[in-house]
Amino acid sequence: MEDNILHVNTFGAFSMSWNGVPVGASTKGKDSYFTKLMEVMLHQREKGVTRSQLEDMLFEDRELSDVHHTMRIVIYNARKLLRSAGLPDVDYFENRGGNFFWTDKIPVDEDCTRFTKLYDEAENEGDPDVRMRLYQEACQCYTGEFLPQQTRMIWVAQEDRRYREIFCKCVNNAAALMRMNHDYLQLESLGRYAMRIQPLSEWEPLTMEALIALGRQSEARNLYETTVNDYMEAMGFRPSFATVNLLDKLGGQITHSHALLDEIQERLTGLHVRPEGGYMSTYPVFQGIYQLIERMTERSGQSVYLMLCMIVNARGEVMEEGPTLERLSARLGDAILHSVRHSDSICRYGKGQYLVLLINTSREDCNIVQKRINFRFLADSKRSGIQYYVNSVVYTQDEFEQNQ
Repeated sequence: MEDNILHVNTFGAFSMSWNGVPVGASTKGKDSYFTKLMEVMLHQREKGVTRSQLEDMLFEDRELSDVHHTMRIVIYNARKLLRSAGLPDVDYFENRGGNFFWTDKIPVDEDCTRFTKLYDEAENEGDPDVRMRLYQEACQCYTGEFLPQQTRMIWVAQEDRRYREIFCKCVNNAAALMRMNHDYLQLESLGRYAMRIQPLSEWEPLTMEALIALGRQSEARNLYETTVNDYMEAMGFRPSFATVNLLDKLGGQITHSHALLDEIQERLTGLHVRPEGGYMSTYPVFQGIYQLIERMTERSGQSVYLMLCMIVNARGEVMEEGPTLERLSARLGDAILHSVRHSDSICRYGKGQYLVLLINTSREDCNIVQKRINFRFLADSKRSGIQYYVNSVVYTQDEFEQNQ
């Protein structure tokens, strides 16, 4: 079906189509001059760009003997490609008063323009139901970063930041209206969409809030337990303090159906077979264990140590991310698991990092544990090693006096 409109996608990846046929799909490489030219001209079609601006955007810091001549060649080749794609034979790039504009003779439907238009309509709409629908439609328009292959360019980075901020406003405003309507099914859908479009951008509490309100406690509990751990494993840091607090608050709202004590204890135990080695857990669980042990040792006088194990290369430097680090991380986790006691707790903290909580032990015992880990980890590894950092959870009197 022909509509004679140039459809342009800028979110997630750049693409164009004319009457259902892709335009420029055969151009090679993310730095194709044709692609760059079309990205600039179509996005700046209302205000246009000067010759010098267009040259800077196309060629950046490349050393060219004749920039003006090269740009004329790029525009000439672009015109040929557009005509061969079936677009009307017109002057696509019009020079008006020294500025270049995309021709008015070929209408353009650009996703980011639709996105901002829907957002503006929602902001000016008085009917809450219509307003919520407009925010949702705007969210569906946003399918990822703006021109992700060109984010090193200043103008692209600025636009990407602007669109991200608008998307956040759309999600938060739509969520507020859904709460007012107690429409938690739509809130769950919105939260999951935001999590998919902007992974690890702290949208998880929206989904968790909806799951709790819908009574889907098991799903909410699983999301609660995995969220912080996912941040650690994928990015090497925790979500913001505000998000962690919100997750904890939501986690406190999770309830369970009535059950006999034997059933509850069976669920708490989890495993009928006694596992070997230490207790491997997610970060939220480890954090709870740490806080409990910290309180218990204040009175008991037990000596407890927190150890950080970190993979380094042969020069003692933090290893670069990649498949090698992932493989070594898995091996380090296994080495730790089988080097500590059954009562000790372990969690993966970041890329190539593990935390170990050593219960009722001494500083000398920590050194013994490190030797065991090294023996298991370094058995077939000559180009990597482990750095250890150890702190006492609660100082004994002797340790306290030594540190004064």
